[in-house]
Amino acid sequence: MANILVVEDEKNMQDIIIEYLQRGGHTCFAADDGVDALLLLKNNPMDLMILDVMMPHLDGFSVCRVAREMSSLPIIMLTAKSDEEDKLKGYDYGADDYMTKPFSPRVLLAKANALLRRFSVNPAETLSAGKITILPAAHKVYLDGKEIALTHKEYELLNFFMANAEQIFSREQLLNRIWGYDFDGGTRTVDTHIKTLRQKLGSEGKHIVTLIRSGYKFEVAR
Repeated sequence: MANILVVEDEKNMQDIIIEYLQRGGHTCFAADDGVDALLLLKNNPMDLMILDVMMPHLDGFSVCRVAREMSSLPIIMLTAKSDEEDKLKGYDYGADDYMTKPFSPRVLLAKANALLRRFSVNPAETLSAGKITILPAAHKVYLDGKEIALTHKEYELLNFFMANAEQIFSREQLLNRIWGYDFDGGTRTVDTHIKTLRQKLGSEGKHIVTLIRSGYKFEVAR
């Protein structure tokens, strides 16, 4: 069904993850460290990556950051830590979901399938507002004709706002839509990402409007 890159240096854990993914009908590629992972990603078309944080040579955060520059594939990070700051760091680097060890391989498979379904939806050809243009198929954003670099979550927020222009969304709704219902971080995550997104959009950040006690919305004519 999908090509999945499993990046895990603990052999027993790697084998368990691969076994469950293969039961789900997926084809798996295994990497024992971050360097091998990036080589595999460069030379093979992947649909999803499962990425351990603590690895030799190159840690998962570094791999996630480089991988996000190479591809828009969904990334699930695995960590032995449950600290919120570590999770926020992973999301900032472009991770789409997190699982804290120990975890259920069945839940990991379910998360992988959910992300694959979400990313397989045929996107609109372009989205435009003011000087902002999004090419969803390529996950690229242009500001006044020049491409700008966004983190994966910043891109997802902007894409969601522009696809649902003029609709009001609470912080909780944005957390559920962009980070997932089982994300255990606080609503300040939304505020932080919107702040940096506005900064990167410059004067066009005015389209993202804060509504006191309500949340946010994207106003096209502003």
